Amino acid sequence: MPDLAVIVLAAGQGTRMKSSTPKVLHRLGGLPLIHHVLESARALDPQHLLVVVRHDRDTVAASVLEVAPHAQLVDQDDEPGTGRAVQQAVAALPDEFEGDVVVVSADVPFVDHGTLNALLDQHRSDQVEVTLLSAVVQDPTGYGRVIRKADDTVSKIVEQKDASADELEVAEINSGTYAFTVAALRTHLSFITSANSQNEKYLTDVVGLVTINGGTATAKTVDEPWRIEGVNDRAQLAAAARRLNDRIVRHWQLEGVTILDPQTTWIDRDVSLAADVEILPGTQLKGATVIETGAVVGPDTTLVDTEVGEGAIVKRTDATLAVIGAHANVGPFSFLRPGTILGADGKIGAFVETKNATIGEGSKVPHLSYIGDAEIGVGSNLGAGTITANYDGVEKHRTEVGSYVKMGSHNVYVAPVRIGDGAASGAGAVIRKDVPAGSLALSVAPQRTITGWTEAKRPGSPGAEAAKAARERESEGE
Repeated sequence: MPDLAVIVLAAGQGTRMKSSTPKVLHRLGGLPLIHHVLESARALDPQHLLVVVRHDRDTVAASVLEVAPHAQLVDQDDEPGTGRAVQQAVAALPDEFEGDVVVVSADVPFVDHGTLNALLDQHRSDQVEVTLLSAVVQDPTGYGRVIRKADDTVSKIVEQKDASADELEVAEINSGTYAFTVAALRTHLSFITSANSQNEKYLTDVVGLVTINGGTATAKTVDEPWRIEGVNDRAQLAAAARRLNDRIVRHWQLEGVTILDPQTTWIDRDVSLAADVEILPGTQLKGATVIETGAVVGPDTTLVDTEVGEGAIVKRTDATLAVIGAHANVGPFSFLRPGTILGADGKIGAFVETKNATIGEGSKVPHLSYIGDAEIGVGSNLGAGTITANYDGVEKHRTEVGSYVKMGSHNVYVAPVRIGDGAASGAGAVIRKDVPAGSLALSVAPQRTITGWTEAKRPGSPGAEAAKAARERESEGE
């Protein structure tokens, strides 16, 4: 909107989080808190989007610009308080701007676009200087109270620590979200002081100054009080995460996804699920994970930024930045590290770790293996205990395995090495040289058997006694 500015308050330290991470960068549904707020702010299509920063300024600024590259960053000075933050943001607006200003807090993630739009619509319909977003709650502890006049307009907002006993009985609370005319802000911000229990310039004081000087303030009361809940500590963050996850899970259930145990299933907001996907208990789907129709994921599985193809089965698996093809089978107890690509109908089995590896269509790594920096063709099978020795102590090297290769158990590929199409190997082979197509690779050493070794070297041991008894039984059998 050409006559709208949005100010996002993100300067606070958030001391109650007790964290080295700025409060507004703690994650909710896979996204920093401030990203939720910026998304709602940008949906209003404002002419100006300003974000006030201070604590850990560069880190917060970088996160803001990831999702709102055209946002204007405003640095709050040493003078504390939301009033001072908005004062500096308004000063950053062009002198010719004469529209409305919506102010939102970066730690209130559930104030969505629809709620902000309703606030702005009422503000403009009433043609008042300020409209605040409020809610009536059972326990208003910790929030500023909205004090109304007899005509139901707002007289002032009183912070919890500055409220009288009667004011503390008021159940209507201020959300910290407002719509102002820019004229009201320019007129009154310079008159607010820090004469309060917090020694801060409160933005809420502007409401009282407006009404004292003949202006009008109103409140838009939300029907769902949880929408204005802020996140100030880890307990509130966890509660917000549960609320958001419940909504995400329900959304996907209504879209045709089977989620057997919603309480143990966590799905980030940017995850995409197709109809007829089945999610089993204990599963976490994070980042931009995409799961196609008919796939079964879980139980006890964590996927981060991973693609799962149609009809694939992924159980008891940890995967990050991996691609799992259609009708492939992964797990149990598989570890897919970044760069893993498993082709259609392929298999990564029990206790297999993969990294930066492409495993072709129909190829299998069934058991107890490490496949790193490797490329495997189609229709190949690697035996149990296969290891790609990809690191020489200085550099990583690749292993290439062709198509329709059948390798024996307990093979070690000392990279760089290539196995040609249709080749095979014996058990225990150490592959140090390229194996031509259709060849059999063996690491052959003659077996030596030293009779009586246990009794000679371990006299009196249980093994020696057992060996002696066995020889006696053999002699009697003869």
